[in-house]
Amino acid sequence: MDIRHLRYFVTVAEHGSITRAAEALGMEQPPLSQQIRQLEKNLGVVLFERLTRGVKLTDIGAVLLPRARTILDLQAQFLSTAQGLARGEMGHIRLGLAGAVSLLPVIPFTIRRFREMAPDVTIFLEESNTPSLCTALHEPSVDIAIVRPPVPDPVRLSVFHLLDEPTVIALPRGHKLADTPVISLDMVAQDPLIIFPRELGPGFHDAILSAYQVAGVTPVMGQQAPQIAGTIPLVAAGLGVSVVPRSLSQIHAGGVTFHTISEPAPRATLAVAIRAGQNMPLVTRFAGVLRTACRKWTNRQPDQDFFDLEDQTGPK
Repeated sequence: MDIRHLRYFVTVAEHGSITRAAEALGMEQPPLSQQIRQLEKNLGVVLFERLTRGVKLTDIGAVLLPRARTILDLQAQFLSTAQGLARGEMGHIRLGLAGAVSLLPVIPFTIRRFREMAPDVTIFLEESNTPSLCTALHEPSVDIAIVRPPVPDPVRLSVFHLLDEPTVIALPRGHKLADTPVISLDMVAQDPLIIFPRELGPGFHDAILSAYQVAGVTPVMGQQAPQIAGTIPLVAAGLGVSVVPRSLSQIHAGGVTFHTISEPAPRATLAVAIRAGQNMPLVTRFAGVLRTACRKWTNRQPDQDFFDLEDQTGPK
């Protein structure tokens, strides 16, 4: 049965006349009459009583009419959903976030902006470390991830640079340099360095140790933190110092002060990763909005509130 037959059936029922229904459908009356008879033949039922003027639903036709409308509504919903998915305006995104990424203001800003642009899209967040997120991309239990490069499997993933976040050094309260706004790494060379395991973020891990090397010192390795954000409580406990992304200074942990690192200072690089060859318009659209927002974040003036750029990030 052609779904057009249901549309013809509903239109004739609503107009009570094949002639008026034909006009509404933009077709001639004889072909419409033929299509209705063909539908009745296919179903093995009589849908209309033919009157001198017009037609009237039979009891069977009256029962089938709301069901026909339901099918047509479902078809319209199906087409609307398919078109929305194709335009990246409907569906859901499973977004993975590497450790401490959610603290960078541009990330929650991008999520909020995208939800305003595409209100029919649901975004699910999952926070983990970069290797676990790359595994999740392959499973796939996430669709897109913000990671700290390099990734363990660059061949099967497409990775795009987002930004290089400045770092700060976290000191325990009462440290002899607690009142010093700018600190060089050689000034804390004798303090135990609290750092996360290299396998959780080899790029950032190596950047920190390389910065110490450039400063002409070798750090005293202290206790390892289970994740990047986990370094702050250990610093607060007086177990050492830590080099962290500047966004972590938003963590109001008692007993910790944050200080600018004199150049050359390490950077915490972020990238967005998706499965190579994936063809999900929604994911592609979100990645584009994210990259645009990160570019504006990087290029903003030092004293400019990022949220002043809100109207420039993209149309709603």
